[in-house]
Amino acid sequence: MLLDPAPDTLTFIGNATVLLRLGPFTLLTDPNFLHRGQWVHIGHGVLTRRRTEPAAQPADLPHLDAVVLSHLHGDHFDRVARDELPRDVPVLTTAHAARRLDRSGFTATGALRPWARETLRRGEASLTVTAVPARHSGTVLDHLLLPPVMGSVLDYRADPEANVFRVYLSGDTMPHRQLRPIVDRCGTLDLAVLHLGGTRVLGVWLSMDDRRGADLLEWLRPAQVVPVHHDDYGIFTSPVSNFLVEVADRGLPTRVQLLRRGGSLPLRGGD
Repeated sequence: MLLDPAPDTLTFIGNATVLLRLGPFTLLTDPNFLHRGQWVHIGHGVLTRRRTEPAAQPADLPHLDAVVLSHLHGDHFDRVARDELPRDVPVLTTAHAARRLDRSGFTATGALRPWARETLRRGEASLTVTAVPARHSGTVLDHLLLPPVMGSVLDYRADPEANVFRVYLSGDTMPHRQLRPIVDRCGTLDLAVLHLGGTRVLGVWLSMDDRRGADLLEWLRPAQVVPVHHDDYGIFTSPVSNFLVEVADRGLPTRVQLLRRGGSLPLRGGD
């Protein structure tokens, strides 16, 4: 069945995979379509089993203007995405992931370094993707064992005179000082999509738990946040309920929007 949400919506498919419709543009993030019970290798001998069923498969998706890929781990770009996504769909990602996708036959991969931008246009509408810093662990392992990670800020304008609608995609990052300039350099965030889950391997944190996710909200102060990447795999240790409690206990002004798989959040795209 074709997944065809209304314009100006975010639809949660599962894990870190969301479908964003901003005016005439349709973007997919971190495509992960494995079924419940299937195993994924996330690197260096670490396997984890999927506990949930995604809301869609590649054949269910509408035409995509681009894929925004934070990094090349198996729970963010899996074998189903590799085999079934159109090879000519633009993939905006890190240089590391772009090289490997090129070898897999993807012909429109764009490598973005931190603060580099790529702009899509359709008539008077524009959508600019800015790569922002991200670090998987915040340790020396980021340089030795782990793939580079990209956060993203999406700026959508319905026309040159319209207000911008701005979305932050965290990628699998730990809070670190290079994230602090995001609002100063990009502007106020209308929505943040945060990768949580508290992934921890051999004592090293690889994604934010509830406290670290709330720390990042305190820094960036988005108007709304959609938590993702928090219960889909057995390797996740921090339930999203802990994040809800942490945000409430700190009295943070950000509104938390918790979506079921297949659920959509209306957005005010540039109005």
